[in-house]
Amino acid sequence: MSDEDDLEDFEPDQDDLEKEDDEKETEEWEDDRKEEEDFSEEWMPTPLTEDMMKEGLSLLCKTGNGLAHAYVKLEVKERNLTDIYLLRSYIHLRYVDVSENHLTDLSPLNYLTHLLCLKADGNRLWSAQLNELPYLQIASFAYNQITDTEGISHPRLGSLNLKGNHIRMVTGLDPQKLISLHTLELRANKLESTLGIDLPKLKNLFLAQNMLKKVEGLENLTNLTTLHLRDNHIETLSGFSKEMQSLQYLNLRGNMITNLRELTKLRDLPKLRALVLLDNPCTDENDYRQEALVQMAHLERLDKDFFEEEDRAEAQEIRQRMKEEQEQEAEPEPDLEVDQPSI
Repeated sequence: MSDEDDLEDFEPDQDDLEKEDDEKETEEWEDDRKEEEDFSEEWMPTPLTEDMMKEGLSLLCKTGNGLAHAYVKLEVKERNLTDIYLLRSYIHLRYVDVSENHLTDLSPLNYLTHLLCLKADGNRLWSAQLNELPYLQIASFAYNQITDTEGISHPRLGSLNLKGNHIRMVTGLDPQKLISLHTLELRANKLESTLGIDLPKLKNLFLAQNMLKKVEGLENLTNLTTLHLRDNHIETLSGFSKEMQSLQYLNLRGNMITNLRELTKLRDLPKLRALVLLDNPCTDENDYRQEALVQMAHLERLDKDFFEEEDRAEAQEIRQRMKEEQEQEAEPEPDLEVDQPSI
């Protein structure tokens, strides 16, 4: 289950299901990694062969010039592959899945200039760097050993998955080159900062299960609608800007927000409709839900539950009362005339 599923109709129980699936998936991949490390010395060089190609090829289509036909889809998962050099000659491939192998080098894919979709999850990659592929739209490098985001510059890339790697800082993502990127998945890395994610076309950003303490450098994400920051170490909500005018869904579950006054920093998000704050210290306060609605009148859902009309009416009364009190405090005191003594 993906984080995107959590958004459909703001399903109230989706957060719990998603969290369980994420934790289970992460644990399974970590167990697999440990097993691979234990047996890595036993790996034998296993190159991609013509026989494997015959088994994995499918989807016969016309070639680009329309004068011939070729298979354009290849799936060679779980083959213990260490080498895909053979792919250099299969230039008509559009869909390639080489997941769950032992690959450390994807450079043969540089020759596949018609590639639309690439899945290379669960390998031993240190980098996601490839030459610019003009038609690549989906690229997934989840659960590898990637340490940076350099060398990713595909102009039609819409979805990039780097979940479960070792990335500490986002660098090299050029908005002038990644002009189509709308979804960036960086969950379960080692990110210590949100700096470097300056991609104005981005709509969905997944940063859960990292080491973040605050939000910074996201001011230019004017098209961002979904932001997941669950299971980090965030203490303050500074860093959210009114420029983030499209943000509708914000997941801050499992962070370290202790003060409800931090919610005032979300007032400038005009389209925020769903906020998840479960498993933060501030949710233990009795007036937690009411305070959230007082601060953000347009909020529709907090955690699992939607606000009722009576909740809105009560919050409006509180806001009105607070406004009147502030106006009274701001009124200047009348000047007191002092009688002058007669001479």
